[in-house]
Amino acid sequence: MYEIQDVPGKGKGLVATQAIPKGTRILSEKPIITVPEHTAMSSEQLATLISKQVDALSKNHQQEFLALRNIYTFNDVGQKYLGIIRTNGLPASDGEAGIFLQACRINHACDNNAQKNWNENIKRHTVHALRDIEKGEEITIYYMGADWDRETRIWKLQEQFKFICSCDLIRQGGLMGILSTPLQKLHYVDQQVRLYNERFPNGRGLARAFHSAAQIAIAHGDFARAQIFVDRALDGRICAEGDDTDDVIELKALAHKVSQDELDGLSMKWKTAVNDVPHGLDPADLEDWLWRREKPRQPGQLADLRDRTTFPAFPGLPHDETYYFYDPNELAGHSRRNWCFLAEIQRVTALIRLHFEVKDVDGETLPLFFHTDSRGMELERARVKEGFTVAVLQAKQHSFAFDRPGIRHEQPSRIKIFPVSLDKLMALSDRIQQFSVEANGTRDCQVAGWNKNGHKADCKLLKDEDLRSLFTTDWDKFESGIQFPLNK
Repeated sequence: MYEIQDVPGKGKGLVATQAIPKGTRILSEKPIITVPEHTAMSSEQLATLISKQVDALSKNHQQEFLALRNIYTFNDVGQKYLGIIRTNGLPASDGEAGIFLQACRINHACDNNAQKNWNENIKRHTVHALRDIEKGEEITIYYMGADWDRETRIWKLQEQFKFICSCDLIRQGGLMGILSTPLQKLHYVDQQVRLYNERFPNGRGLARAFHSAAQIAIAHGDFARAQIFVDRALDGRICAEGDDTDDVIELKALAHKVSQDELDGLSMKWKTAVNDVPHGLDPADLEDWLWRREKPRQPGQLADLRDRTTFPAFPGLPHDETYYFYDPNELAGHSRRNWCFLAEIQRVTALIRLHFEVKDVDGETLPLFFHTDSRGMELERARVKEGFTVAVLQAKQHSFAFDRPGIRHEQPSRIKIFPVSLDKLMALSDRIQQFSVEANGTRDCQVAGWNKNGHKADCKLLKDEDLRSLFTTDWDKFESGIQFPLNK
């Protein structure tokens, strides 16, 4: 199925001698040497332990062991043996690392086509094909944590393994941190899954992502989606590990009854039963339902201020040391859409700088400090009032040294205050959502709205060009220099 060959730029590696179908167990190997991963033994004692095991090997196995790469300097044979194990050791039994003459020859790739795993039930190191591997293709595994970003992967590979990976995934950039709210967590995992499917489909990382999505759904009582996510996680684990590992056995039990997870009952925000999956959806619509994806706006439909993707509450804002709404098809750290934070002013103080206490759409109160050049004095004084709504473009969370987390506002052109309460602004948005679709610009509906639905007052508010632009702006189109007025 494979043989050890010279691989350009990598030394030795495992190369497929035939086509290997996805899910195939490529090898199942016992260790020839084992050492404790964590021990109180000195280096000398550990070297002695290893030397005894090396001496007990056959000559062929000794030669194969000594031919393995060693990135550590050494002064004697014992240190040499220890360096080889530190360079090549793979997980063995609980708390142990081992040398596997075949598996230790498998090279790293960030877009690996195979998955390594220690199977405690059969006491062997196994490697499974994550996708169909062609004859002549190198078999590769992943050396590190699945969620590390590009810079961390590069540094870890150089620091721990002394080589620079040049695979496609390293060049593309990595994954971002998980956002705090459930819906945004789910959307983040959705992005993870898309990236895994593009770069290294069906891997154990993909299975972990589905498991994460299942836990998010279970935590909020959404058993319909959780069942699908668990089933997909189980399929991925079986592909990567076989059907006899502890993780697979646990997932099988969870798939049998998703409500048995320890996260069940924390919230019933998304409550569904296992069989509440909508019928008759095509595959694309099913995926949209599964991941709770936002539907694209219909032609003529205006923005909805209740859309938490575009108008997030404070917990949904990125921290000012991270990026938001990344697109895996762009360079790491580039945003792909705009957002606007809305909150109602609760209290105004002005000592060294202007300071608002504001309440967001979820009712959370937080500080907003003005770190503009004029320290907030540039605002129109008539609008700096309690009960008015403040809008901050591309707002981010900030950790203040002497106050609770809030918003540090620095760019005067990215803030606007509207003379209306947040509740009334949301009610206006609800009416706009209804009539921006139903009215379709007809005179009859405009007259009905003016006379019967209170639109006369709405129209007065909407004479404010900046307020009107909250509804008419294409928020999905990212502009790094977005500012008020939005239509300029």
